[in-house]
Amino acid sequence: MKKLGFLSMIVIAAFAFQGCGSDTKDSKETADSLNETKDTTTNANATGGIAVDENDAQFTTDAAANGMAEVEFSKLALTKTANAEIKAFADMMVTDHGKANADLMTIASAKNITLPTALDEKHQKKYDDLAKLSGKDFDKEYVNAMVDGHEKTWDLLDKESKDGKDADLKAFATKTAPIVKGHLDLIKKIKDGLK
Repeated sequence: MKKLGFLSMIVIAAFAFQGCGSDTKDSKETADSLNETKDTTTNANATGGIAVDENDAQFTTDAAANGMAEVEFSKLALTKTANAEIKAFADMMVTDHGKANADLMTIASAKNITLPTALDEKHQKKYDDLAKLSGKDFDKEYVNAMVDGHEKTWDLLDKESKDGKDADLKAFATKTAPIVKGHLDLIKKIKDGLK
């Protein structure tokens, strides 16, 4: 019962941090901090522990932040672009990354890993910048953001699939990396077509 109470306090604290101004940590930093407190050697009774090592926990929060950004940027694209290729790509991002995000949430929950619940500061700034654009300016910046995001996400997944210690996270990365690589190849072709 103590464990449940403490975990509830952690969740409440995470939401409280999100509601504060820019002086506090963003959602991803809060998740990373909460995961660091789940020390399995000295603090496990109070926190419930965390079932993965520090690098695997970091991978999980990074992948969640990137996946969430792909979905949010693409939902915005669906409302802003008139380009049929970009619209189809954005729709695919919402579906594919939405599924991957749900799969990652399931694994994280089973391993007591706290994930970010909102865009981190870097991704929120990019979202806000994109929201101000329209027409070809929006299309160009959205495509650039997708190329950049998919390159980073693919590198992250590729590294975890090779170096990850947790079997479930390693399997997730191994399964998801080729999908992200396919997205990257497609968005690069769309980018070339915009020139």
